[in-house]
Amino acid sequence: MPPDDLVPRELAEFYLTTPWTLALLLVTNGLAFLVGVRYYVETLPSVATYAWPLYGDSPTAIALGTLVLAAVLPFAGRRLADVPRNRLLDALVTLAVVWLLKTGLWTFLALNVPLVRPDLPNDLYVGFGPDSLWAYWGILLTHLAFLLWAGVLAHVGRTSRRALAAVLVLALANDLFDYGFLVGLPLSNYPPVRYEPGWLLAAATVLTSLLAVGVAARLLTRRSAGQ
Repeated sequence: MPPDDLVPRELAEFYLTTPWTLALLLVTNGLAFLVGVRYYVETLPSVATYAWPLYGDSPTAIALGTLVLAAVLPFAGRRLADVPRNRLLDALVTLAVVWLLKTGLWTFLALNVPLVRPDLPNDLYVGFGPDSLWAYWGILLTHLAFLLWAGVLAHVGRTSRRALAAVLVLALANDLFDYGFLVGLPLSNYPPVRYEPGWLLAAATVLTSLLAVGVAARLLTRRSAGQ
């Protein structure tokens, strides 16, 4: 059976191989990366520099996606089938797709946790005022776009059980880095949110890791060289 696709291959090929759309994607990714870093910049000094890629989930996901674009760039104007297949590219695509899926799903859950916690006001994020238009709706919609972005990049590479297992370990290690303080580890580097995260958000985060790897396994099912 052919792999499931979030984005049709013809559409993905148009965006990834047409020179002007590829350039537009690179510029958009650069701006999105800066916006993402700005969200974390106030709290970055409290996190060790080497751990920033684990702490800044959205910028890291965007950076990984941009690396995939850089690998495709020399083949602008050609076909995706012309991009040489190798283990390094496939590993990078697997990591990028999982991180984009995980970050998109996590953001949806994190912004809506206040709605299911009676100790928090329901309007902590949700609303239609000037603040909520960006702090909720803007962030929610842009991060849901990560899911479509993952679907586009999934057409660049393939994956394997070994690659998926390795990325799952990384994703779960990232979760432990963020929420290990709940089990007594000296870690409290969770992304800045407007409430004190607890077991509910931690469990939701682990769920996003499992879902992201599961969806990536479907999207990145090995394709034939001519596809």
